[in-house]
Amino acid sequence: MSFTQTVNDIKSLKIQGAENVAKEAVKSLGFVVEENRKKPAKIIPALEKAKQTLYKTRATEPCMRNALNFALYGAEKQADPAGYVCQRIKEALEFFREADDKITAYGEQKIKDGMIVYTHCHSSTVTKIIKAAWKNGKHIEVHNTETRPRFQGRMTAIELAKEGIPVEHYVDSAARFALKKADIMLIGADAITVEGKVINKVGSELFTEIANKYDIPVYVCTNSWKFDPETRFGFEEPIEKRYASEVWKDAPKNIRINNFVFEKINPELITGVITELGIYKPQTLVEIMEEKYPWMFQD
Repeated sequence: MSFTQTVNDIKSLKIQGAENVAKEAVKSLGFVVEENRKKPAKIIPALEKAKQTLYKTRATEPCMRNALNFALYGAEKQADPAGYVCQRIKEALEFFREADDKITAYGEQKIKDGMIVYTHCHSSTVTKIIKAAWKNGKHIEVHNTETRPRFQGRMTAIELAKEGIPVEHYVDSAARFALKKADIMLIGADAITVEGKVINKVGSELFTEIANKYDIPVYVCTNSWKFDPETRFGFEEPIEKRYASEVWKDAPKNIRINNFVFEKINPELITGVITELGIYKPQTLVEIMEEKYPWMFQD
């Protein structure tokens, strides 16, 4: 593995999922440190260049940006920036490990014996929660949607089925059938804005609206580093669009294909966000984070 390989794998979606992208991105800074360890004066410029390169790999990835900023925060003031950054990389990875454990514990409590759990796309956080509930003896069933055009929902179905968990898999347009008998909806998140809007895989708000229609509680399961601090200053979290060929290869002329990757979910539709800090309404979570992670809110 190398820095360049990590960049290419994130761009191509070989590495996907907001947390996985963040972890691999922050680990790749270690390659940059090693390449420049004998040239101390070049370490900070090289790391800053690497950060900007990683930023450009995916548009809607505040978790990656926050992890990179955490790793480099204050490095320019250190006598040994290489050692400092390596330690911060370890701390960032430890944050994700500890956050995953806490979120899994909190989320598992929301799943009761006999429930049908609905989920969309693939979230490693959600699958950990579901598997924890199953391992704790809760007899549950999962309904999930395929998530065109890259079919990440199949990843979820395969992963859970390997654990012996009953899974019913639906095409995206049959989400209403998948949700009608569900007791709870669990999804991940790729970003959270200052207004408390959650950005997740396209289809998420549509399915959240259906869940609300049937009085199904909707929980977003994510670590708090998905918050985008830039949205405090009026910047809109970009919604990534991918190649038209993913949707329709060799489409006829004069057909415009919109391949949106994500969409924003109205915070009023969300029952709660399950994070390492606890379970909160989206707007309340943002207020708590400003006190917990002051480095994220530096201008």
